[in-house]
Amino acid sequence: MAGKKRRRPVHLHVMVSEEEQALIRERMAQAGIRNMGAYMRRMALCGYVLQIDLAPVRELVSLQRRCSNNLNQVAIHANTYGGIYPEEISALQRDYSALWGPLSDLLKQLAALVEL
Repeated sequence: MAGKKRRRPVHLHVMVSEEEQALIRERMAQAGIRNMGAYMRRMALCGYVLQIDLAPVRELVSLQRRCSNNLNQVAIHANTYGGIYPEEISALQRDYSALWGPLSDLLKQLAALVEL
């Protein structure tokens, strides 16, 4: 292992109190970072760690999948039987309008984050 070159050969040493260490570990957990060195580098170089809750995105992806699946089923039905029931079109319109409202809100929130 002596012949192996380290990617980061410079060693930095920081002394903290037990309370500060507990706070650092708590913030690491909040940011989802488990490696102390990675967290300290990120904080030293960038000054902050940005953690984004992607739950709304996951929900929108799920809604989009359902809408796509429904649209596929209607297309198969139209190709097989030659027609579409008005209720199917209404259901697709409802699904897509339910998708666009939250998507628009999410895009506004992301735009606000970019402005920070």
